[in-house]
Amino acid sequence: MDDSITTIGFDADDTLWQSEQFYKLTEERFAGLLAEHADGADISVRLLQAERRNLALYGFGIKGFTLSMIETALELTKNEAPGTLMREILDIGREMLAHPVETLPGVVPTLEALGPRFRLVLITKGDLFDQERKLAASGLGELFEAVEIVSDKTQAVYEGVFSRHGDGPGRAMMVGNSLKSDILPAIAAGSTGVFIPHDLTWVHEHAEAPESDPRFFRLERFSDLLGLVDDLA
Repeated sequence: MDDSITTIGFDADDTLWQSEQFYKLTEERFAGLLAEHADGADISVRLLQAERRNLALYGFGIKGFTLSMIETALELTKNEAPGTLMREILDIGREMLAHPVETLPGVVPTLEALGPRFRLVLITKGDLFDQERKLAASGLGELFEAVEIVSDKTQAVYEGVFSRHGDGPGRAMMVGNSLKSDILPAIAAGSTGVFIPHDLTWVHEHAEAPESDPRFFRLERFSDLLGLVDDLA
């Protein structure tokens, strides 16, 4: 039976365009607002703890991050945070939601070269409105045959997506910067996983690479994907 790859799925944030750097810059601003209550390292730890607690309720994305900043501010100020501080945090969140989208090097020409040969599917998690906004602002939308914005990325999600928009997970490849979300569950579903590291990948997305798995590949640059698919053809 032909097991050649016919469908390629792509993560969005920090795979196609910059994302985590804006969270890091915002976290630094947030720490500055609360500098009189704790040092920067402690604030970062407390914020990460809040984010992890809230993932099941708020999901991934800027809105959940903003609510976690508010919760952390209330904790650090013992529920005495002034309204002006809450306003500043909300303003920071709005700025993040309106931030321009910056595609990463090599993304556009690589997608344009792959499009005629494969079904390209965008698979991203996070807030629906924000992800739709970023996709529209990126100008990449027309390069994908399908877009799936999901609440989380699991083996079952990849099985469903690659069955709906391709020839099943066994003939699909997933490309992304998160081992935990993009690579491990896709490989578990039977797909090829291509890991392209990003320097600022969120710590929650860290995991051990399945180096011994023959369906796992690591690339240094997005443009290297063209050579890989040629080698696997």
